[in-house]
Amino acid sequence: MYLLKNPATIQAAQKEVDTIIGKGPVTVDHMSKLPYITACLRETLRLQPTALAITIGPRPETDDPVFVGGGKYAIPQGATISALLPKVHRDPAVYGEDAEAFRPERMLDEKFNKLPKNAWKASASQLPFGNGVRACIGRPFAWQEALLATALLLQNFNFRLDDPSYKLVIKQTLTLKPKDFYMRATLRHGKDVVHLERSLYSGPSLEEKEASEIKDIKNPITNGQSKKPMSVFYGSNTGTCEALAQSLATAAASRGYDARVATLDSATDAVPKEEPVIIITASYEGEPPDNAAQFVQWLRNLQGDGLKGVQYAVFGCGHRDWQATFQKIPMLIDDVFDREGAKRIASRGYADAAAGDMFNDFDIWEDKTLWPAISTAFGGSNEMSDQTSGLDVEIMTQARPSNLRQDVQTAIVLDRRCLTGENEPPKRHIKFKLPTDMSYKPGDYLAVLPVNMSKNVRRVIKRFGLPWDAMITIKSKRSTQLPTDGPISVFDLLASYVELSQPATVKKLIVTKNIVAISKTVPADSSEHIELKRLSTDAFTTEITAKRVSPLDLLERFSTANLPLGEFLAMLPPLRIRQYSISSSPLADPTSCTLTWSVLDQESTAGDGKRFLGVASNYLGHLEKGEQAQVAVKPSHQAFHLPLAMENTPLVMVCAGTGIAPFRGFVQERALQIEAGRQLAPALLFIGCRNSSTDRVYADEFDHWEKLGAVKLQYAYSRESEKSEGCKYVQDRLWRERHEVTDLFDQGAKVFVCGNSAVGKAVEECAKKMYKEKAEANGRAKSEEEVEEWFRGIRNERFASDVFA
Repeated sequence: MYLLKNPATIQAAQKEVDTIIGKGPVTVDHMSKLPYITACLRETLRLQPTALAITIGPRPETDDPVFVGGGKYAIPQGATISALLPKVHRDPAVYGEDAEAFRPERMLDEKFNKLPKNAWKASASQLPFGNGVRACIGRPFAWQEALLATALLLQNFNFRLDDPSYKLVIKQTLTLKPKDFYMRATLRHGKDVVHLERSLYSGPSLEEKEASEIKDIKNPITNGQSKKPMSVFYGSNTGTCEALAQSLATAAASRGYDARVATLDSATDAVPKEEPVIIITASYEGEPPDNAAQFVQWLRNLQGDGLKGVQYAVFGCGHRDWQATFQKIPMLIDDVFDREGAKRIASRGYADAAAGDMFNDFDIWEDKTLWPAISTAFGGSNEMSDQTSGLDVEIMTQARPSNLRQDVQTAIVLDRRCLTGENEPPKRHIKFKLPTDMSYKPGDYLAVLPVNMSKNVRRVIKRFGLPWDAMITIKSKRSTQLPTDGPISVFDLLASYVELSQPATVKKLIVTKNIVAISKTVPADSSEHIELKRLSTDAFTTEITAKRVSPLDLLERFSTANLPLGEFLAMLPPLRIRQYSISSSPLADPTSCTLTWSVLDQESTAGDGKRFLGVASNYLGHLEKGEQAQVAVKPSHQAFHLPLAMENTPLVMVCAGTGIAPFRGFVQERALQIEAGRQLAPALLFIGCRNSSTDRVYADEFDHWEKLGAVKLQYAYSRESEKSEGCKYVQDRLWRERHEVTDLFDQGAKVFVCGNSAVGKAVEECAKKMYKEKAEANGRAKSEEEVEEWFRGIRNERFASDVFA
């Protein structure tokens, strides 16, 4: 599991096998020539030793007590000490701040042999295999067996996690096992199971030895029709890129292609050739999505013409506010494919979430760039067939089952309350009882699968003239994330499966090579048809995208449109999870967590008098105590967690609004550790809010924690700046207290920022300004380029941000 969770390590281990062993049989001589795999095994045993604890005591030769801990603790004769090996092996004084991380490099022979005595006890009794006279004498055999098995597996298979978000849960019976841990394996080098079996028993065949190349395995899905194969690979954490991939696969069917959709990790060392390969992926702080990490690491290790014969196009999703890492992974994939001999059939497309509508950006790239390029490269028509791209819908009015297909678990609402006073934008607090096998750390996210507001669902039902208890059966021969071939309540379908508020795209407004278009159902000579044409051109950006007008809004506005329900459903992206920063510490209660969020309920920018309701924020706001929600814990960026050496690492935290959420968890954890007797380094928390009375959330808690010494609070009140030293915004207060901040930074402090993109940018600029001022005061003035270089060096190391749009 550790290898799969760290793509760079599995790629390095596999490269070592390919270099040392190649494709032939593993021999005894190879066993001593695999230092990296040996280091991986050592590091695995460090984090998950097979013996969890040992009990030791004073030797019986004397009655005198034994002193440990530098003479601090006396162990009398007859007493015992239990050493918990997972804790011993995670000592940050030995292994550093990343002691919890899987990093085999620290276990390579040179560094391994320099470890302090008993840190892993490598030269003594081998703690992971037992201790003292009871140590396992079969350890060398077990070690060689593990080394051999690992080498054989890496030689012949590519592996990936079945669930990229899986977090290790131990199940204990007679032995320790990971609970519900599944991985997928695909054969390497073009082998099938017959050739694998033969090679394991008799070594490689003559043909295999002489072959210089082995063709990639391709698994195009066919349906008996003369359609061309096509592969669409996506990298996605939140579901947006996956939705775009599914949308492209649906469109491909009407253009004569049978597209298969899969994760990027599934394409590792198996990128198809002689067919269009489309890659749709995002970047997260410059890193690949969870289900693309192995693929990206594999790409980085390619050399030569490893992708010769591949014909591809790349589309990237991102947010321009993260300028330093914007489109980093899509650009990397595009560049490496080109460098390694693949043929780019279409220029890279991209979508900027800051502009407001990634789906429309994708539709424009798909129609104007991708399909014309595919037509040129592979032949065929650039026009879509007259075959409908919608769904065949059979309407019934009987009982309604529910059918959710999401990788989430059920949590129960324990508490809920509003944190702000009257006349303030509502900020709310909710507490969930988590499933028994779900755990988290301060700084992590809780992903929530929401349900559309019943008000919006009723709008659809009313527009299509359906009874509220109507049942529908969806039948589709194409890729779709809707429940098919079984009856489902139309209310459940609209509430639980599709995005009703997603802004419309040009493709969904008029017939521009796409027959799922509203204007086709409007009389051609009507004023509504003329208006739709106008909206699809120059007025689209200002009147549709900027005002977030959805297909439902358009159908209500253009009453003569007679769009079938199936066509409408085909327009809508699947409902996506929303991630919220957890605002509690598991030290307070490991079985529960809390969220802190703002409810989005404002007048629609479309100017139609309606309200724009945030899907997830309103869903959470309407949950009552005792009700259930579908959730999953998602880890945040590694840098956005409390430091392991909290005694020696000061903290500077900066937030505004509900950006306070992760820092409530941070400070709560610090307070509980202080109450348990632990001495911690100082912590500063800068909070931006509207006023000191009705918008200072969690005031009593933070005041108590400040008295306890867990944090020092610095507020900036935008409506009462006279009560916050004249500071209106949080960046103003940060600048005012800059001398205290820089002193802590010089002591090794880590800086954390949470808030919207404006807050993130303002704090970043303030940090650069502080650095520049101090450098000038010390007689070492810095240029703008040097300041930027300094900031790049601390970003995601000592400066971690969690910024939302």
